[in-house]
Amino acid sequence: MQNYLVSFRNFLLLEKSVSDNTREAYVRDVQKLAEYLQVHGLETDVKQISDQEITGFLRYLSELGMSAYSQSRILSGNRAFFKYLLLEGAIETDPTELIESPQLSRKLPEVLTFPEIEKMLGAIDLSTMEGTRNRAMLEVLYSCGLRVSELISLRLTNCYFDEGFVKVVGKGNKTRLVPIGRDAMKYVEIYVTHYRKLMKERKGFEDFVFLNRRGAGMTRVMVFLIVRETARAAGIHKPVSPHTFRHSFATHLIEGGASLRAVQEMLGHESITTTEIYTHLDRDYLRQVITEFHPRAR
Repeated sequence: MQNYLVSFRNFLLLEKSVSDNTREAYVRDVQKLAEYLQVHGLETDVKQISDQEITGFLRYLSELGMSAYSQSRILSGNRAFFKYLLLEGAIETDPTELIESPQLSRKLPEVLTFPEIEKMLGAIDLSTMEGTRNRAMLEVLYSCGLRVSELISLRLTNCYFDEGFVKVVGKGNKTRLVPIGRDAMKYVEIYVTHYRKLMKERKGFEDFVFLNRRGAGMTRVMVFLIVRETARAAGIHKPVSPHTFRHSFATHLIEGGASLRAVQEMLGHESITTTEIYTHLDRDYLRQVITEFHPRAR
């Protein structure tokens, strides 16, 4: 297995173009399986590994106390490895093909109400460069539902404000076009016109929309701290992170009647099942309607 891991890593790098983090996570997942097989004196020849070894491996992970989510993620990395071996002709059957992923309990994300969003935006001091930039960033987070990594890597040349879209580079370097609202465009243009254009950019950051005071790109931690401090200033006590704005964006669209397919496209989800988590408020509303108006529920 170790011999094939080297070529698997290269395959992910050169042909699949997955991110560095995803590539190394997949390799670690396969190494965990290899360690399990070795420690338990089982066959480590990839041609001899069957679904029984994979099932035993998942049982072993469960006994270690790993969550269903962690087990599922590790299984996903091993699925990718055996699919690669099948593609290369190293094996004739995929031992993970008939293995079911552990059942995940869907944790509902924390969501801000629209008044809470407005309260946070209104708490930002627009008299400073940092405040104007922060208002623009939070407007974009909520208007476009971006991941924080997508926000900090947003480029000036990918902002098509005349058409009302931004081009976003998401997971796996996949690009998508996302509509951007008028308020978000307004505050980005104020920031760019009055502050951003006057800054001396560090080399390599000339095209980045959002910069720190030294002319370099923002970091995830910086955006997280800005969001947390803004929530505190607005008197919001629930846990708030940049991802909360993404969750709120999706939930408010679904509440307003947007189709799951449209929201899936805007969020950049590969699977619509990932987007379905945002329908929980619809279900709560329906349950409330039944409770209030159905004669047998009174």
